[in-house]
Amino acid sequence: MKQSVRLGRVAGIPVGAHWSTLLIMILIGGVLASTVLPQAIPGRPPARYWAVGAATAVLFLGSLLAHELAHALVARRRGVPVTSITLWLLGGVTEFAGESKTPKDEFRIAVAGPLVSLVLAVVFYLCVLPVSGPALIVAAVRWLALMNAVLAVFNMLPGAPLDGGRVLHAFLWHRGRDRARADLAASRAGQGLGAGLIALGAVELVLMAWTGGLWMMLIGWFLITAARGEGMIRAAHEGLGGWHVRDVMTPAPDVAPAWQDVESFVDSTALRSRQSVFPVVEFGGAVTGALPLQALTAVPAARRRDTRVSALARPLSAGHLLSPDDDATRILEPSASRVAGELVAVVVEGGRIVGMVTTADLGRALQQAALRAPAGTGPRPDQPGQALRDGPGG
Repeated sequence: MKQSVRLGRVAGIPVGAHWSTLLIMILIGGVLASTVLPQAIPGRPPARYWAVGAATAVLFLGSLLAHELAHALVARRRGVPVTSITLWLLGGVTEFAGESKTPKDEFRIAVAGPLVSLVLAVVFYLCVLPVSGPALIVAAVRWLALMNAVLAVFNMLPGAPLDGGRVLHAFLWHRGRDRARADLAASRAGQGLGAGLIALGAVELVLMAWTGGLWMMLIGWFLITAARGEGMIRAAHEGLGGWHVRDVMTPAPDVAPAWQDVESFVDSTALRSRQSVFPVVEFGGAVTGALPLQALTAVPAARRRDTRVSALARPLSAGHLLSPDDDATRILEPSASRVAGELVAVVVEGGRIVGMVTTADLGRALQQAALRAPAGTGPRPDQPGQALRDGPGG
């Protein structure tokens, strides 16, 4: 999940928000101000409802952040690196740079979030239980208690990518000692759960004419998509197990000299190459970025001679620079997500480019891995005759 706004760091973990977070804040604040609070405490000025509703929406987002922080802190304590936390339309996402090493670790990481939400629900409820303060504020705090309880219960439903799906995965992994089978079961459970929510939301929408049915259908669609995506990622990890980056990459790709003008590069390389993206290099051969073909086509012909390749290059992070001897599963890490066009990673050895990995390379590797899987006896690609090498692609 890409962060639109960086909110800072908490315990050293980068925290940010997707642009859709603003939408959910407006939605929550609007529902509170126009429906929930007026029904609970009628007769107050509209401005007061909106002020309390806005403050409550911010506190609820803070609750979501606390939920995700619990996952992150426990994960880090169990040796799983944490990349970031991002708030978005349907809650929060904690991105990890690794995986749990044991079922017990996965269980602890999974339940940490719902436990914090449950604790917050109890705290919010106890805060107003003996209090006879401003009725509007008391109603808002009670709503926060209820929503945190709902968040805890909903997240424990047994299906990926919910926390309950992680708990189910940890249980199946521990019982069967087979992580791949547990992955498949959790993914299927998540897709089934999502389908059930979509059906329930449709019934609610048709029979009761409740707009809440649309929200339930949206959540169900998200669960199906996310569960299916997790299943595909796990299958990819299994398929690439034992391979190296050199077995997946396109060797000796055409490169774009940073100092060259666009017109010269187009005439000398782009028009004859079969690539749709080019690693950008400096005089010494160091990689400085990536140049997608569409960036070249966007430059008017009259300006090509005056425009340098370096001006069009997309930056590369450290996660996009791999060694040919790296484990191929590194290509699937979040830090190595697609950077420009179809480029996933640039392969460097001895300070010079020796290959690149595109989405086409990755897709081909996974399909070939799937073809080998049923036999179970085919040699790994690091054995003679099995290297996944091809001409320039992308």
